[in-house]
Amino acid sequence: MDEHHLNLLKELSKDNTLSQRDLSKKLGLSLGKVNFVLNALLDKGLVKAKRFKNSKSKLAYMYILTPKGITQKVNLTYHFLNRKVNEYDALKNEIKELRKEIDWMKKNSV
Repeated sequence: MDEHHLNLLKELSKDNTLSQRDLSKKLGLSLGKVNFVLNALLDKGLVKAKRFKNSKSKLAYMYILTPKGITQKVNLTYHFLNRKVNEYDALKNEIKELRKEIDWMKKNSV
């Protein structure tokens, strides 16, 4: 599971009436990628699809997070946050070292 899975779960938790086309636009992914990720979530039991009863379109579905999907969303969010915090810390250290190098070059330049 990756960021695409997490982002799709987040969008569906906000609005479960979004079509795959709407999700594609919101997430900046191709329609095929959204379909692939959504099918993976359906296969894993993290999302279930229900047809709209009063829909004008016969293809309209609601994508609902299952309890397992909600738990997975929390876990993915936790791991994503930890990864980003580690990246942030590494970047802060790199910036600190670069500033030291620049200060040293300023002091030692002619």
